[in-house]
Amino acid sequence: QVQLVESGGGLVQPGGSLRLSCAASGSIFSIYTMGWYRQAPGKQRELVAVISSGGRTNYAEPVKGRFTISRDNAKITVYLRMNSLKPEDTAVYYCNLAQGLQTYWGQGTQVTVSS
Repeated sequence: QVQLVESGGGLVQPGGSLRLSCAASGSIFSIYTMGWYRQAPGKQRELVAVISSGGRTNYAEPVKGRFTISRDNAKITVYLRMNSLKPEDTAVYYCNLAQGLQTYWGQGTQVTVSS
């Protein structure tokens, strides 16, 4: 079993920044992919960013140029730095880890962008 613990969510004004963290623990092997997803009220969960074991990244179009995903393999932790936040970024953000045929999810952390 794998556990994911997220932190860093909160309330920020438009144009502000936040940094989300997700620390993983459990039966985790060398090759795994980690990512961030988000879900706004009344909408489907969508991919925000993903990073592979080798450091390759992919971003959803709405966050390109504003968000940066990174990982610390020693800590088995993934980060999401969010800059120039917009009200449209308001959502519950979920951490994800995938290895082999298994996928794991964090509990979610609320990000609210409002003045």
